[in-house]
Amino acid sequence: MNQIQIPRQRLLRRHFLKLSGLSSFSLLLGGCGTPLLEDIVGKVSEPLNQKVETLIFNSEKLAPEFPISEIEPEALIVNSFNFTPKIDPTKFRLVVDGAVNKFLSLSMTEIQQMPLASMVIRHVCVEGWAAIVQWGGVRLRDIINLAQPKPEAKYVYFKSADGYYESWDLASCMHPQTLMAYQKNGQPLPIDNGAPLRLASPIKLGYKQSKWVTNIILSDRLLPVKGYWEDQGYEWYAGL
Repeated sequence: MNQIQIPRQRLLRRHFLKLSGLSSFSLLLGGCGTPLLEDIVGKVSEPLNQKVETLIFNSEKLAPEFPISEIEPEALIVNSFNFTPKIDPTKFRLVVDGAVNKFLSLSMTEIQQMPLASMVIRHVCVEGWAAIVQWGGVRLRDIINLAQPKPEAKYVYFKSADGYYESWDLASCMHPQTLMAYQKNGQPLPIDNGAPLRLASPIKLGYKQSKWVTNIILSDRLLPVKGYWEDQGYEWYAGL
């Protein structure tokens, strides 16, 4: 995949856990102390942390939503790891394949004909800022159900037009507040924010919410390649 050289910013695991609101027990699992010890303990304990996070995750519990009056239109910072791709929305197709019984290739017209979900939720960035945004689009679980996932499907990979890649657990993808969004604050989604289609959800940190998504691949396993930032040391689950 196309990648540019970005100076690696080491993110302490306790900062992840603080943002995600996990308990001191989870903080203990993440380790603390010197940077070297943190890296060693973090790598050893990451699978255990993921199991704890998975156990406490409720696939139907809703994150807080906000009135339209609390939208923060200037607070959502535009971040891009590489470049802003040029996508013709009239030619765009969202391809869904992998561990599914029905291969999908959906146009934006077909996606916009599906039930619209709109919610005002908080977008939390691992850099320490947050923004209350109204996202509108189709629930990701509606798209996944349309593709008829196979029983062994447990993970979902996302590929983007700019070369970005990401992976989620299937349960988080099926959460009712996880969207494939094509609207922002009641207007068509701007290209800088991921148009024509991006992930948006209040249950994951911002780097999990891929922009310019073109491919969704269901898988029975989590591959060694997990996500652009995760492959540089960031936490994989990244739940809030």
